[in-house]
Amino acid sequence: MMLEIHLKDQEDTRMLGYTLASLLQPGDIVILTGELGAGKTTLVQGLARGLGIGDKVSSPTFVLIREYQGRYPLFHVDLYRLEGEQALEELGLEEYWERGGITVIEWGERLPLLPSEYLRIRLEYAGAGRRATLEARGERYQELLEELRNIVSFGDR
Repeated sequence: MMLEIHLKDQEDTRMLGYTLASLLQPGDIVILTGELGAGKTTLVQGLARGLGIGDKVSSPTFVLIREYQGRYPLFHVDLYRLEGEQALEELGLEEYWERGGITVIEWGERLPLLPSEYLRIRLEYAGAGRRATLEARGERYQELLEELRNIVSFGDR
């Protein structure tokens, strides 16, 4: 199942993250893809706000993983600078998936092996705004997208 949402500006992108946060549960995995500057970190900022995280959220490009505490823990992963499968293995992503938080992975297209179930959000430029294409892998995420489809009230679907 897929859902496409037009995001007019950064606030729409943050609102998508904020809205998504109300539907996510511990153990959920969100994989973000898209060009540099497409809005991946902006979406995570909205998600963090929706989880009640007051800390400033920035890209973890140089540290690879940032952890935030809110209603649920948020593990914000950025694979942009990760080099090779061995470095990925050393990162221990599976351990984060099992820690009972929400794992969001920027540059998820760099994962050589994807989990069996996840939500993928591809952000891309679309005129003056952005387009978010959400794709569900697994029953849990299909239900999540159906809920999101019913409550989205920003941008154009």
